[in-house]
Amino acid sequence: MSTDKNSDETLRIDKWLWAVRLFKTRSQASEACHAGRVKIDDRLVKPSHEVKVGERYDISIEQLHKRVEVKQLTHNRVGAKLVENFMTDLTPQEEYERIQMVRQYGFERRDRGIGRPTKKDRREIEEFKYK
Repeated sequence: MSTDKNSDETLRIDKWLWAVRLFKTRSQASEACHAGRVKIDDRLVKPSHEVKVGERYDISIEQLHKRVEVKQLTHNRVGAKLVENFMTDLTPQEEYERIQMVRQYGFERRDRGIGRPTKKDRREIEEFKYK
């Protein structure tokens, strides 16, 4: 079930990230590449990087750090149920648990009347969120 036109054709990383539903728009995928949130082997990836089957990418989406492997190329956006045919999610379960904990405890919420966070508080918050 390949949506490729042929196997020799190239595909940009920003288009593939959009097609497998990691980003809502292709421009968001492109911006993520420019901002350094998409990496392969700890190297930054430009939006024009050519995707190859078997490559593994580290992608930061907000607070979540995903690791995915390319199974198949696609030029068209696929349905959510079909995403598993095009990529393998290698993200450790601990990462999903960390995100769930942040959501559960309302990390961004502060009690009324305690004032603004200090510079030290902000640094600790940033370290916790993006570690």
